[in-house]
Amino acid sequence: MFIAAGMLIVFIGLPPTASLKARTTTVAQTSTSGVTPPVVGPAVRIAVSVAPQPARQPALRIGVARPAGGYAVRTIPIDEYVAGVLAGEAARETAPSALEALAITVRTFAVANLSRHGADGFDLCDQTHCQVLRAATLATERAAAATSGKVLLYQGAPASVFYSASCGGRTERPSEVWPGAKDPEFLPSREDDACGGTPVWTAELSSSDLTRSLRAAGFTGNALRDVRILGRNTSGRVTQLGLAGLSPDHISGQDLRVVIGRTLGWQHIKSTAFDLSRTGAVYQFSGHGSGHGVGLCVIGSARLGARGQTAPQILARYFPRTAIAMMPAAVVAALEPAAAPPPVARPEAPRAGAAPRAPIAAAPRAASASPPPAAVPDVMIALPEGDEGEREVLLGVALQARSALARDLDVVNPPRVTLRLHPTVESYQRATGQPWYTAGATIDSEIHLVPLTVLRERGVLERTIRHEIVHLLTQTELAARPLWVREGTAIYFAGEGAAGEPARRADTGGKISCPVDRELREPASPGALSNAYARAAACVGRQIAAGRKWSEIR
Repeated sequence: MFIAAGMLIVFIGLPPTASLKARTTTVAQTSTSGVTPPVVGPAVRIAVSVAPQPARQPALRIGVARPAGGYAVRTIPIDEYVAGVLAGEAARETAPSALEALAITVRTFAVANLSRHGADGFDLCDQTHCQVLRAATLATERAAAATSGKVLLYQGAPASVFYSASCGGRTERPSEVWPGAKDPEFLPSREDDACGGTPVWTAELSSSDLTRSLRAAGFTGNALRDVRILGRNTSGRVTQLGLAGLSPDHISGQDLRVVIGRTLGWQHIKSTAFDLSRTGAVYQFSGHGSGHGVGLCVIGSARLGARGQTAPQILARYFPRTAIAMMPAAVVAALEPAAAPPPVARPEAPRAGAAPRAPIAAAPRAASASPPPAAVPDVMIALPEGDEGEREVLLGVALQARSALARDLDVVNPPRVTLRLHPTVESYQRATGQPWYTAGATIDSEIHLVPLTVLRERGVLERTIRHEIVHLLTQTELAARPLWVREGTAIYFAGEGAAGEPARRADTGGKISCPVDRELREPASPGALSNAYARAAACVGRQIAAGRKWSEIR
């Protein structure tokens, strides 16, 4: 079914876009560097010497997930962030050299993915969608400090690196996990004797539990009659499974792992390196490894560190042809400046007869909280009963996105916007006719969205709303244009940038073939649609970079 204004697709498990963008910061910085001694009396002179200040460190804007939903944005010095991620991602009792190797990997991943949550107003989240952030330990702080500023470079830029808990004995190529992803030479698929195939795991899932998980992901059908492995890749991981009785009647191994993880827990299907058998209504999964297997193997690197290998040796093994270097100046410039700590005041010894000196207080920080947005008659939000408490938050997101995008596109606000969040993926599919792996679709002046929990799990709530509002603002002007123009425009203005500012740059190197409508309406696979979307955005970006307005693109 063709959606007049388009849709936003978000694939389960897609890799982050590895790009470094110049960003506009809208967060006000309150200086606390100045201190003013109180007036004690006209006859008293106060002499103050200020201790030398440590060098200011670049920082990241991290979206910290709130228990009730949404994110609180924190600006964290990058080494503090690295130490916290090590606490969340490293294996226990890891040798210092292996911790340092992972620290460089974590820092590289962060700076190579600054645009991942750009449309949401921050750089990275603190969940598995990006990198897990926990309270740092003494060991992780030492590893972050020992590698301060160091990243992995490939052809002079931060490499788009990955890591997983365990590769299960063989690392994997990105394209085998995320269809359409590039396979750079520093992310090969090769045997890893350090990992040795651990952990070995088994899981038993009933047919009813599998059906429940698949239905939650948007699969339809009367009953799940059977599940069979249809294909494996060269590393032995499951690429495709058949689902007799459901529609669609197939799913990738990686998507099945994510679907089950979100519904039943991540402890069941730890990787796609598994065998499958069935006894009655129970399916037995027997596998090894944990995670996608791309890049550095955390368990393998820990064992290499225990054997005495250095951090450079470990990194050369998992990321061949990369170089360890300090962050390039352009990378540092694109990061937030960390807030400077208040200076330490050291009073000189008082002269004889001088009055006692009163304490010196730093200037108070300005309050940053703003009142919640009021209801607006022409922005309507339809919510399932359980999400009613999110109305004010969603209204604020929609108002801010509509205002910023109308300004960027130089168009008048639409007379009415309706956001309809569906209670289930099945409800969304019935209303829009779109596949289960999409996030939003616009029909006339109504934006349909998958459940709020799904959008937040994927980390695309704000981005999806922005994407669909672009369609609302441009649908009249672009109604007769090819579908790639409409989708490319929405992706270009909503997909990147910080604090509501659209990205003004696109990667236009090389020849780009703009997708035909059929590639976007009837893709052969999720990977094919992802590729078509990327090409559409690049085609639009190329014309805008050449000086053409979005309304002139054909």
